[in-house]
Amino acid sequence: MFVNLEDETGLVNVICSAGCWQRYRTVARTSPALVARGVVERADGVVNLVADHLEALSLHAPGRSRDFR
Repeated sequence: MFVNLEDETGLVNVICSAGCWQRYRTVARTSPALVARGVVERADGVVNLVADHLEALSLHAPGRSRDFR
């Protein structure tokens, strides 16, 4: 599974293995903000994070993430 996270500095591609996605799918799909832990890979100007852990980031702001499907 591929997830794009964005902040004020730009985008990072988060790559989740099947096992990682299975463990943290609910957190990833329902949290308004995430903390992703893993290994950073950089190649040809592209930054990827190969995730091994996802957790909800507690926010005190209304809103949900947007799903562009």
